[in-house]
Amino acid sequence: MRLEVLLQSKFGYPAFRPGQKEIIESVLAGRNTIAMLPTGTGKSLCYQLPGYMIEGQVIIISPLLSLMQDQAEQLMLNGEKRVIAFNSFLSRSEKRQALNNLDQYKFIFISPEMLYYEPVLSQLEKLRIALFVIDEAHCISQWGYDFRPDYLKLGEVRQKIGNPVTLALTATATREVKADIKKSLGILDCSEFIYSVDRPNIALSVEKTENYRVKTERLIELAETLKGPGIIYFSSKKMAEQIADLLREKGAKRVMSYHGGMDQESRILVQQQFIHGQLDLICATSAFGMGINKDNIRYVIHFHMPLQIESYLQEIGRAGRDGKQSIAIMLYAPGDEQLPIQIAENEFPDKSQIDWISYWLGENPDAIINISAHEEQIKQRSGLTDIQWRIFNDFFERKNKSGLSYKRILQEMKEYCEGRIKLKRNSIEEVYRWVHSRNCRRENILSCFDEEKNTSVQFCCDICGLQIENFIRNTKSDNQGSTLYDWKNHLEYLLIPGE
Repeated sequence: MRLEVLLQSKFGYPAFRPGQKEIIESVLAGRNTIAMLPTGTGKSLCYQLPGYMIEGQVIIISPLLSLMQDQAEQLMLNGEKRVIAFNSFLSRSEKRQALNNLDQYKFIFISPEMLYYEPVLSQLEKLRIALFVIDEAHCISQWGYDFRPDYLKLGEVRQKIGNPVTLALTATATREVKADIKKSLGILDCSEFIYSVDRPNIALSVEKTENYRVKTERLIELAETLKGPGIIYFSSKKMAEQIADLLREKGAKRVMSYHGGMDQESRILVQQQFIHGQLDLICATSAFGMGINKDNIRYVIHFHMPLQIESYLQEIGRAGRDGKQSIAIMLYAPGDEQLPIQIAENEFPDKSQIDWISYWLGENPDAIINISAHEEQIKQRSGLTDIQWRIFNDFFERKNKSGLSYKRILQEMKEYCEGRIKLKRNSIEEVYRWVHSRNCRRENILSCFDEEKNTSVQFCCDICGLQIENFIRNTKSDNQGSTLYDWKNHLEYLLIPGE
């Protein structure tokens, strides 16, 4: 069957988007493939369509519960019944039943952590896996070294299930990230389809403000006047909640917050309300947006600096998927770079925590054999957060298998943490330089991905003369609330930077 015929009959599309057909042909030819397509250009089709043309199961590694749930539901809406999202939404009995009948499913969505769970892995080894897909593959490099180490074990899993044809999909990958992906998955000899990260229909703007209070005032003003729908990104869960509350107090009823501290049901509800047009604005942390299937987002605002250019590009890429003009605005106040540095440093165990664990292991040498059994005691007494514990535990267990002494392992851990923090600081400094650069913002971003700006863009960036008035609503709707004067007195109740 010709690919175009299947595209029309199964998905209702008359033609492929740029890159899709070439990637699909590579997979069908049995070649391991890395594909980098801009956000919103239909990456999921690159595994869904070939899935119907090959015998066996398609395993899709997905980083977020909401993302795998959304993609599984999209397949089911297209009439596919042989699909399952293997995640915590399933009850224990549903998981057991699904495990015993995995061969009945065509598309199996699963997280890296669940994939490495022995009962799941043993069942997968019995299947005829035709295609092994890593969605949002940049997470291997972005998260695998730190708080989600199971991403770095995907190559091991791939070997255990027979080295199936592998497709790694991402929207953003520098040369270093691509090298990480290939090395971790064991696909050094693979086909690469790398398309521009540029989204010409997204205008780029940085607004520098005098201080934190002025920046907050400007944020509220933009939320009141920009053409929506929109997303505002924060690094603070509390700040996301407080701005959403403040906007609702002013009469903006179609706004909600979204962050990882919410329960699963609430997160899914907010996501679905936004997708279906029941909400106009989401005040979110980076937990929101990956894989969101909403094509008419008109603006994305960053209230806090992201930790790296790649994250910024992924997040602004949620705007303008319909190809229409949209805008990305980053608000900056002096000292803003301190918060991402603090976040980066707090991800890792510090020297004093590692020294305490070293002393404790000296007093409790039997714990070295199975340190994970002492998780609660170590976390409570050393002050390790959940993320710090995951980094510590994975590093210790991997090194412990090599026969090193616990003191040597902990010394290497200090060096490892110092190195990772240095890398993260360098990424933050790159964002800082981009904010303060006097050169075209689009050119600067493209240069990070070894690209050049080859075409003229009408609404390019603030450096190139962008006028934000082009993105302002013509008239205020009745529910937009009061004037700026009415709400400024509320600002002293908002969090200070870093909280």
